Amino acid sequence: MKKCHDFGLLIAFAFCCSGTALAADLEIGSVLVKPDVSSAASEVIVSLAKKSDSIAPEELIEPVFINALTPFESGRNDSNPVWSPIGQMLAFERSRGDKREIVISHVDGKTLQTIYFQLSGTEKDNKGIQFFLPGLAEDPSYNSGVTWAQDSKRLAFMSNGGEGNYDIYSQLLGGAIQRLTDHKEKDGLADWSPKANRIAFVSGRSGKGDIYLLDTETREVTQLTAGDKPYLYPRWSPDGKKIVMIYGSTENHDIYVIDDLKRPRESMRALTSWSYDDLRPAWSPNGKKIAFYTNYNLEGEQKKWSLAVIAADGSESAEGGKLESHIVASDVVPDIEQGPAWLADGSGLVYVKNDELEYNPIYIVDVASKKSRQLKTETKMNHDIACGPGGLIAFRAQQDQWDQIFIAKLPSMN
Repeated sequence: MKKCHDFGLLIAFAFCCSGTALAADLEIGSVLVKPDVSSAASEVIVSLAKKSDSIAPEELIEPVFINALTPFESGRNDSNPVWSPIGQMLAFERSRGDKREIVISHVDGKTLQTIYFQLSGTEKDNKGIQFFLPGLAEDPSYNSGVTWAQDSKRLAFMSNGGEGNYDIYSQLLGGAIQRLTDHKEKDGLADWSPKANRIAFVSGRSGKGDIYLLDTETREVTQLTAGDKPYLYPRWSPDGKKIVMIYGSTENHDIYVIDDLKRPRESMRALTSWSYDDLRPAWSPNGKKIAFYTNYNLEGEQKKWSLAVIAADGSESAEGGKLESHIVASDVVPDIEQGPAWLADGSGLVYVKNDELEYNPIYIVDVASKKSRQLKTETKMNHDIACGPGGLIAFRAQQDQWDQIFIAKLPSMN
């Protein structure tokens, strides 16, 4: 069974110039980061006694409710839920064989729209777009990486349109799809600014993975980084003024922040600088903290991941092993798609514990005290945590060997 340290393999190939198709990279990634959805593992785990019976009641958090978002259907896998900024809608990815579509749903489970399109042969030559209903296209199309605009009326995503190369597209809910990038190199990993019509994304057009800025109205593209190693996974600060990302080699990435987008290279600083691999930074709701995954652990195992939180202004950054004091949870299952999931009030993080005997349960850690408590969901093989408003969380879990999205409401923990 693969472990999550194979993130390095995924990242190293994500935006390289070797000509490897990103579709294959993403498929590899979806296998490497999902050891928790192995049907063989499920059959073994079912035969083992659950350890939660021994957990003290005060250590368990009972959700107000927990429901499957949509009716169960075999033959499909749902994953990677992303809340709209207004909190009333979810976008998530649905896989059917080699095809991947994007489903937009109301929080009550009502499907509002399904996004799946493909370029025809003629349109590939002309760089045009035609919209197709799911199942009608001849070649599989891979649509993923959703990011919402601040008005919750539009979203951006990356797609190969069945042609093998990835670009970024925009979908107006109930309206037309627009192609935002059109380059021979791969574009993806987009993040829409919470304050403006700008998208940060990663492209291989510079020869390596670099961060670019796209104005969605003028289509002007500005290169923000230039390095000898890939910059990946950009994320806007809540005030829309800064961008955090990772930079490094296959097994050693550090967290970097751009403080001034008008002077991106001059204002860039390293938030972490140590020998461990740091991945997928996520801003706290107030922008004062950044959470990320790191393979620092007391056992010294490269394939064992922890959850760390440090000050975004760099006041807590240090070299060597000093950052170990900022570990808030250990032995976690990293989420390579969205990163750590902050509670809406910024008091804690929701994460998945790497514990197969417990079906990889969901925990909530209080950042100040570093105390973790298990959320009693009765679901198994959990992943893809996304926190919404009003104590709502969305996540992926396994049912009858297929993945689907669940919604749970957390109780007040004041």
